[in-house]
Amino acid sequence: MSDARTVWGIGLTTIAGDGTVLDAWYPEVRTGASTSDEVAVAALEPLAGPDERRNVTLEVVQLEIDLDAAPASTADAYLRLHALSHLVVRPNELNLDGIFGHLPNVAWTNAGPVLPADAARLRPHLQRAGIQVQGLDKFPRLTDYVQPSGVRIADASRVRLGAYLSPGTTVMHEGFVNFNAGTLGASMVEGRISQGVVVGDGSDIGGGSSIMGTLSGGGTHRVSIGARTLLGANAGIGISLGDDCVVEAGLYVTAGTKIVLVDGPVTADGARKSVKGAELSGHDGVLFRRNSLSGAVEAVRRAGVGVTLNEALHA
Repeated sequence: MSDARTVWGIGLTTIAGDGTVLDAWYPEVRTGASTSDEVAVAALEPLAGPDERRNVTLEVVQLEIDLDAAPASTADAYLRLHALSHLVVRPNELNLDGIFGHLPNVAWTNAGPVLPADAARLRPHLQRAGIQVQGLDKFPRLTDYVQPSGVRIADASRVRLGAYLSPGTTVMHEGFVNFNAGTLGASMVEGRISQGVVVGDGSDIGGGSSIMGTLSGGGTHRVSIGARTLLGANAGIGISLGDDCVVEAGLYVTAGTKIVLVDGPVTADGARKSVKGAELSGHDGVLFRRNSLSGAVEAVRRAGVGVTLNEALHA
């Protein structure tokens, strides 16, 4: 295990009354072998102890993990998610095998995590204390644990802890970013970025658009989007896009989509050659469109920049 593939952190873990570890919060994630940090521990110790309202106890935790090994505990899983959101490691560059098995379902409240059974049992007491359940999920909101620098997030409930958001990124109200996914530069996100998907600098994920992930459906290809690329409103992709590409609004392109190469050679019968979408995956400078007369999906070579973002929105 090399220092470059080792991260560690000191934080607080929340433990339910039945012993279930609900979460872990690491204010900072560091690389290399762990060392003693009495100052960090001393800063967290006053925050430790029982919270009878939620039937939980907070404890200080210090943990070192190997990013190439599979998660081994809830605290381990949370350190990996923090490493992503603190931009210590990029999506798909760490081992997340079996992470769901280490993340219990949690009742997320405005006062912190609660065991779902306790949330139901303690409902009158929680209400009296002004504590509201905001969701039931394995993953919390990113902003409850990490506030990424230089990033705008219009609706915090739509970005999970473990999202990788580079400075200059704007996630609008309908944008969604899953864990182990995100932006590698300043980008506009108004659609869905699924687990495992990365978006290049200067790209625009249009309103209502969708990018296929690998959590369900059996697919194994991890979709990526290059720089200065536009995924139009209500469009979708199951293939990767290179730099300076455009997918027109409302068009969904998958690996099996039949695509006519408008700039390609003409066949013996005078028709243009067609290929599957998978053959164009990752290509730069392609416009994907639907022919308004024939309904055929077409690919056209294009020159120049795919999209230019409004700098005032990403400062």
